[in-house]
Amino acid sequence: YLYGLEPNVFVAGVLGGLPPGRLLLPGEGEGRNAVWAARRGWTVDAVDQSTVGRDKALALAARHGVAIRYDVADLARAAFTPGAYDAVAVAFVHLPSAVRAAVHGRLAAALRPGGTLVMEVFSKDQLPLSTGGPKNPDMLYVPDDLRRDFATLRIDSLESLRVTLDEGALHRGEAAVLRLVAVR
Repeated sequence: YLYGLEPNVFVAGVLGGLPPGRLLLPGEGEGRNAVWAARRGWTVDAVDQSTVGRDKALALAARHGVAIRYDVADLARAAFTPGAYDAVAVAFVHLPSAVRAAVHGRLAAALRPGGTLVMEVFSKDQLPLSTGGPKNPDMLYVPDDLRRDFATLRIDSLESLRVTLDEGALHRGEAAVLRLVAVR
């Protein structure tokens, strides 16, 4: 498990303060967030392009005695049911700018009225750091990207921070991140 077995700290902190409902996890990878949420009563739909990630996530869910739904799909083409989710959680999903806004728009539309979007991603300030994320600046974020992409939502918080990550072998050390919480 390249990013460890524990959930993303920011995602878990926000979701832990919400009543469990239906949760969408795009770009979920190996299932650490999905299994954590399912163990706390969330009905989890995960999506990622990796069959290896899906297999690891389903094995982790079985080990913890929970069920998750996990689809293999390219986020650029994945369809999400509008108004279906109480929360959408995005942890370190980085898309090319050519598809990013459209994917983010579909994620926002997938929220029910009152639903919460929580997101942690690397900012462009991450480029000189070696603690994860793409080295292509087109796939990193600035706050205005997220404000624009999620203009249909009420942004409750959007922070640009330096944090210390401890998420498996690939996210360890000082990192430059953006953290967003928004509500439909």
